[in-house]
Amino acid sequence: MAKISETGHAKNVANFESLISVIKGFGSIYNPSRQSIVLAALSTILQNAKNALSLVNSASGRNSIAIAARNDGFKPLSSLATRILNALRSSGSTRQINDAAQSLVRKIQGKRATPKLTEEEKAALTAEGIEKKEISSSQMSFDNRLENLDKLIQLLSEVPQYAPNETDLQVSTLTNYYNTLKEANSAVLATENQISNARLSRNEILYKPDSGLVDTAAAAKMYVKSLFGATSPQYKQVSKLEFKSLAK
Repeated sequence: MAKISETGHAKNVANFESLISVIKGFGSIYNPSRQSIVLAALSTILQNAKNALSLVNSASGRNSIAIAARNDGFKPLSSLATRILNALRSSGSTRQINDAAQSLVRKIQGKRATPKLTEEEKAALTAEGIEKKEISSSQMSFDNRLENLDKLIQLLSEVPQYAPNETDLQVSTLTNYYNTLKEANSAVLATENQISNARLSRNEILYKPDSGLVDTAAAAKMYVKSLFGATSPQYKQVSKLEFKSLAK
């Protein structure tokens, strides 16, 4: 399928409205036998298409708001994770526990446990016949950060020494924060699904073979061509109206 921009969808609908306006100007002489291109049917398709575009725009707006809220929620996470780790280290917990927590904090922050090789170091290893494959340690997707935060909180809850006086570092507060982030992430996923469904509906109305807006417009233009002739001024009015299709 060819890509068409959101502006392209709107342009198709705008041109369809222009097509209807021209056809109305023909008066009663426009009288096709095909019911799908009579004026009333064209008007119905136009209204359905406008509604479909509106639903996509509404879903996109909700998604933008949800994304902004999620970004705001996750913004303090990296620095908070550093404070958690320092609080744990100062609590008298074992080195093994501290190392486990540090590994989770690195994943939350997207940091590597070991420095990434420079291009010079890679070249030197290659010259020695050593192929060094580096796997990215970054786990900065929101789902992964949530998962690692949950693991960190569960680890802290099992450490008796971890009992900070600072409210925002306490396990109960961190759990509430995690739940807030999880809800914010779920809201984004939900609105993304709404956008997907709205676009599917829009594409059905605009691009379904034979009955969609684009094919219907082509059929109506063809009828005008047969009615007035290929070189007629009437046909020239509609022939200049372009409709882009999803299909190549």
